[in-house]
Amino acid sequence: MALHYSNLAFLIAALLLALAAPSAATSSALVGINYGRVANNLPPPETVPRLVSSVGVGRVRLYDADPVVLRAFANTGVELVVGLPDRCLPSVAADPKEAVAWVSYHIQAFHPATKIAAITVGNEVLTGVNASTLAHCLVPAMDNLHSALASLGLDREVIITSAHSLAVLATPSYPPSGAVFRSDLLPYVRPLLAFHARTGSPLYVNAYPYFAYAEDPSGVALEYALLDPAAAAFTDPATGLRYSNLLHAQVDAVYHAITAAVPSSKCGAVEVRVSETGWPSAGDANETGATPANAARYNSNLMKLVAAQKGTPLVPGTPLRAYVFALYNENQKPGPSSERNYGLFKPDGTPVYQIAGLSPHQDGNYSSNSGFGGAGGGVGGGDGSLGGPDEASGYFSFSAASPVR
Repeated sequence: MALHYSNLAFLIAALLLALAAPSAATSSALVGINYGRVANNLPPPETVPRLVSSVGVGRVRLYDADPVVLRAFANTGVELVVGLPDRCLPSVAADPKEAVAWVSYHIQAFHPATKIAAITVGNEVLTGVNASTLAHCLVPAMDNLHSALASLGLDREVIITSAHSLAVLATPSYPPSGAVFRSDLLPYVRPLLAFHARTGSPLYVNAYPYFAYAEDPSGVALEYALLDPAAAAFTDPATGLRYSNLLHAQVDAVYHAITAAVPSSKCGAVEVRVSETGWPSAGDANETGATPANAARYNSNLMKLVAAQKGTPLVPGTPLRAYVFALYNENQKPGPSSERNYGLFKPDGTPVYQIAGLSPHQDGNYSSNSGFGGAGGGVGGGDGSLGGPDEASGYFSFSAASPVR
């Protein structure tokens, strides 16, 4: 489905508002992008900084800390969030010396040429396929990494954080004010929140309105899931707060769950940021809504939403920060076809769908006087085992919470 010129104009406006040159993006823009690498046809990492800089990306989230990738981003000014892979959690949690060794090799060795702002400890550890063996390792690993950074004098420059699927919430999670964490996860969530509160680091969530729409297209309005400003809003009956888009409702559900988990502590001050969000441009026949037009609309609306530098209805004073998923289509991601079609770009660097403001150089590369900015300060593709949404861990049931079409 072709995009109309008016839609392109909106996308241009959104990008110009949300994005800045890389040097400015690292200090002010609130949107970043995920660089996943679960594919066998992607360009070498050395070529990626040029692509992300050409579209004004100032911040990039990785799912590992591959030295080749870290070296590629040296002296570019792009701020990175790197990841400690799931497989490393047991050893880092058990031995502080392992944490020091990992930080020395993956962080200190590249500092300050490569601008590393945060380390994400695992990805969706509490709800992933290895949750039963890794959940108890999460906070000890975070503690040891934080201590390792402190021992090397880097704890004021690099934060330790974690990213989680919205499957950490019990269902149903409507309205947002009624959201709570799953009772079986509370023994892990409470010390996790205490860590974030103690260190001042944000909690990250992978939030995908697409999953709610695809699961229940007759109950979730497409415009509401696409973050369209004109979408019909709903009011949380307990708080009286009005929600005009599903992403805000998802984020506020997490804030309410935090308060419910630790009502009398400082954990209520923990900031929630979006580590992944996006919309697939293609999918299987039964994957409703996975089209280039919808992907363009979602990302355009996301840019405008974040560029407004406003918070959610529950936390209006804290600007929403988010990372778009993803830079490239990744042809080796398992699951339905949509999993391999979240990228803004094809492996050859051309846009998957029309991205306003991009124009090709004569050498075939793309440039732009706008871009995708970067998420401020946040967390941070991958090693083949991490990254991207999946229905088991990324879906957030919100069917009853959304306006009916």
